[in-house]
Amino acid sequence: MLYYLFQWLDPYGNIPGSGLFNYISFRAALAVITSLIISFWFGKGIIKLLRRKQVGETVRELGLEGQNAKQGTPTMGGLIILAAILIPTLLFARITNIYIVLMLITTVWLGAIGFIDDYIKVFKKDKRGLAGKFKVIGQIGIGLIVGITVYTHPVIRTRVEVTPDVAQRVESGSVRTWQDDQGATHYMRDMKMANTTIPFVKGNKFNYSSVLVALGLDRSYTWILYILVVIFIITAVSNGANITDGLDGLATGVSAVQVLTLGLLAYVSGNVIFSEYLDIMYIPDSGELAVYIGAMLGACIGFLWYNAYPAQVFMGDTGSLALGGIIATLAILVRKELLIPILCGVFLVENLSVMLQVSYFKYTKRKYGEGRRILKMSPLHHHYQKLGIHESKIVSRFWIVGVALAVLTIVTLKVR
Repeated sequence: MLYYLFQWLDPYGNIPGSGLFNYISFRAALAVITSLIISFWFGKGIIKLLRRKQVGETVRELGLEGQNAKQGTPTMGGLIILAAILIPTLLFARITNIYIVLMLITTVWLGAIGFIDDYIKVFKKDKRGLAGKFKVIGQIGIGLIVGITVYTHPVIRTRVEVTPDVAQRVESGSVRTWQDDQGATHYMRDMKMANTTIPFVKGNKFNYSSVLVALGLDRSYTWILYILVVIFIITAVSNGANITDGLDGLATGVSAVQVLTLGLLAYVSGNVIFSEYLDIMYIPDSGELAVYIGAMLGACIGFLWYNAYPAQVFMGDTGSLALGGIIATLAILVRKELLIPILCGVFLVENLSVMLQVSYFKYTKRKYGEGRRILKMSPLHHHYQKLGIHESKIVSRFWIVGVALAVLTIVTLKVR
């Protein structure tokens, strides 16, 4: 909103500093600062309100050391995260930008699903919360919105290289040229294409239609494949973040690292100079995502102030479902969704640990008459707790793994 305000006031006088709002980096920095202020200042008030309303965590009896001490700790703290994301974004981002619109919808949509789940658990005294099928329906719904919009919206394009013959046939002004270090001329055009990035591969641009061609199917069905992939990614990462949110500061810290990495990827992908230098996909207008990401980074760090061990508040599904879905959507928008297994490796392993544990238990129960387990307890972080490792040490080590995976993700920009 402030961006448009200063644009509107510009003809009426030269307001000192107003020109700074034209710079994405400046507005992203303001978003981080504002998000931190909201988290620190209003977070304390929200925690007090949750305590007064007796919105406390009901902990399952898992037989873990220190578990009972968490009984009654305020939950639904994801409201702090949502407020710290939405308010700075509305203040400093260009809210007519389609990428920002999609991120705002994703945040509110998944935050609402998580809020309903927490509300049922806390106020209806139903430990199961919102039925799993309704969560999945909600995740599929936002996946459809994101997938259809990215595939069909005329503004969402990628800059691709075309041959000189194609460059001569298209309308004047739609083709840009640049020269590489060897003096060769390249012709680039912004086009609607279902492209993404494959890590560690030279010429790493990948079009989803090539999968259909390999299977002998018509390219016209590419939109179906793309939307199915988007739904799967958003659902998987959202659930992964939800499962990871089991120890104080674990999901928050890991998410902060992932968001910072995506912020860097969004900034270079939306900058024509950096994208050409790094030889990565240029995505016009996507640089505005840096403002949203700045707000989210500040929200994660600010919430971690209260969520670090010993936690004063838990984010609940209100925060965890939203965080995972936001990270997945960001990766999709900057066409780096195939990097998710690397960047979100912690979420992936936590997800797999539950799936393997449950599958193996059911298999051995059918075969031997009694269920057996691979881990002492799932998700994986509870397995380490059962081994006697202190909660804070587990969290710190998961953070370290998250940082290493983030560095590896960034390295893929040049290592091919």
